[in-house]
Amino acid sequence: MISLCGETQQWKCLRKREKIIQILLKAGFAIKKSKVKGPAREIQFLGVKWHDGRRQIPTEVINKITAMCPPTNKKETQAFLGAIGFWRMHIPEYSQIVSPLYLVTRKKNDFHWGPEQQQAFAQIKQEIAHAVALGPVRTDQM
Repeated sequence: MISLCGETQQWKCLRKREKIIQILLKAGFAIKKSKVKGPAREIQFLGVKWHDGRRQIPTEVINKITAMCPPTNKKETQAFLGAIGFWRMHIPEYSQIVSPLYLVTRKKNDFHWGPEQQQAFAQIKQEIAHAVALGPVRTDQM
């Protein structure tokens, strides 16, 4: 899949797309016209939602995570941390929030779900529900 972003004017996007198609055809690639999509303001690619060039957590993922019940053992805690870990870059101070959850997954520790873990669990679900969209790095503004 080739995704273009950045152009807000449809004709510019179409012109850029045609240039890329021509380059690929000259290089010997076969392109099915039925597979060419767009322009679109929103796509989902590899489980990530892209809207206006910004990376977002898909609504289905947010709903699935916020509906999860508190873990009852180490394996369930690890599974929860795995489910949210992919989205950590959307959550400011992610590691500080989830550190109480990692404590109960250590081999040397017995599983004990206390108020600190419950608070971290609720907070990270809340953060996922209100996660920020990530835009491209703009080196010209640094």
